[in-house]
Amino acid sequence: MRDDWIRTGSEEDSGACPDPLSRHTETTEGTLACQRAFVALWMALQGAVAASVFGADAEVLKARVPPDQIEEVRAWSNPFPSTPDHIEQGKALFHGKAFCVTCHGRDGKGLGDIPGLVGKLPRNFTDKVWQKARTDGELLWILKHGSPGTDMASFIPLILTEEEAWHVLLYVRAFGQQ
Repeated sequence: MRDDWIRTGSEEDSGACPDPLSRHTETTEGTLACQRAFVALWMALQGAVAASVFGADAEVLKARVPPDQIEEVRAWSNPFPSTPDHIEQGKALFHGKAFCVTCHGRDGKGLGDIPGLVGKLPRNFTDKVWQKARTDGELLWILKHGSPGTDMASFIPLILTEEEAWHVLLYVRAFGQQ
């Protein structure tokens, strides 16, 4: 067997792919198919590594706000400055009245073992890619309407006032600063 070929079958099998790192120059339909397969595998691995290193994947970054509302919602901004006092108020709500800690955990990373959870895992608030992808307005919309396709329910006005929700969001943003 030649050193610059990777065998995909037995010695008798002709299903061999050239080593993609070799200087093999002969191009046939078989080698083109192997090269395409190698590139596809390489890209898939790069995507998996990027998702594990950088956090958010395409599903996490998918918009939750309906397209006909997104422009308006993205213009909403938190009326409270990000001060230690306001963040502390948000923290108290996150861990108390709003019970966010139940699904998102004390560290904001999202818990994976929640009895009865049927949707996507709770959001990891420490994910910097996700933090940059979401505006405060989008997060407030989710607190008002829930997050379609997940178990995240609406919290305004049943559990939180809008003012309280803005404070919770200041605390959620603080996870992205860590």
